[in-house]
Amino acid sequence: MPDPALLTREQAFRAAGLALTPAAILSVATDLPPQRQTSAELAERLGVTEEWIMTRTGIRERRVVSPDERLSDYATRAGARALEAAGVDAANLDLVIVGTLSQDEVTPNTAPIVAHNLGATRAGAFDVGAACTAFLTALAQGCANIESGRARYVLVVGADFVTRLVDYTDRRSAPLFADAAGAVVLGPSLDGEDRGAIGPIVLGADGSHAGTLFATIAERKVRMDGPEVFRHAVARMTEVTLDAITRAGLTLSDIDLFVFHQANARITRALAERLELDPDRVVECIETIGNASAATLPVGLATAQADGRLQPGATVLLAAFGAGFTWGGGVVRWGGGADV
Repeated sequence: MPDPALLTREQAFRAAGLALTPAAILSVATDLPPQRQTSAELAERLGVTEEWIMTRTGIRERRVVSPDERLSDYATRAGARALEAAGVDAANLDLVIVGTLSQDEVTPNTAPIVAHNLGATRAGAFDVGAACTAFLTALAQGCANIESGRARYVLVVGADFVTRLVDYTDRRSAPLFADAAGAVVLGPSLDGEDRGAIGPIVLGADGSHAGTLFATIAERKVRMDGPEVFRHAVARMTEVTLDAITRAGLTLSDIDLFVFHQANARITRALAERLELDPDRVVECIETIGNASAATLPVGLATAQADGRLQPGATVLLAAFGAGFTWGGGVVRWGGGADV
């Protein structure tokens, strides 16, 4: 008997006598703050050089929101753009899921506000808190609802204002973080085919490292052991990349594009080196965006779409790593267009 953990979702559904509706990403969109904080400006504040920051992070500038701006507004605009691109009306959404660690209030969650702003009057709405893995975790939840027939259209948003959690006296972590929002619309794969279908999404966690990367409610400042985070991020994203590809029945050579969480340029390059990937197949946009936590995967997808590397039919690997520790990887066949 095959190992149940290695069964594809299709095999598992068939074994249970159930039908599976493949889910697809129908569109991607972002909303980025217009304000930029350069590493030269930040270097002066931290008492280091721009080269010092660039060497350690690969970030030349990062997007930063103004003090009076709200995360829910950025998430709403990203969601509205994604809905327009997909040709899906907000009134037809069944779920709105927002991945974030920096919502505007302790409660309510961001997602109900976004659903209201968009006019998604019949959608359920909730936030996912899995740090930098939150978008991928939310994507898995959205897919599961579509595959099981519990939902038809789902809006998944990754949005974070991490600069509001930055200690600007800590030169080790302050240069990394940024603010952004990105969103995708999920729906049934066209004509029930594999075109645009989302494949296996593998998630993992290890709470024994909760004290390695964290921000307390009382202090609201990110604290991290940089070398340990680097080591685990590279190891876990390497493992989950290979695991997700294997579960999809593919090999590394079958993947057209790798979109990793934009945590640090050194991490992305270490992943590419360890997996022996051609740099042209790896999306790297952190130099002008920064690490915006849950927003980096949709921002990475949108970046690749804009530069022409993300084309319909492309096979894409998504992977992320964040505090918790949490991590995940998934395979997506990039499609286009909604079955409306």
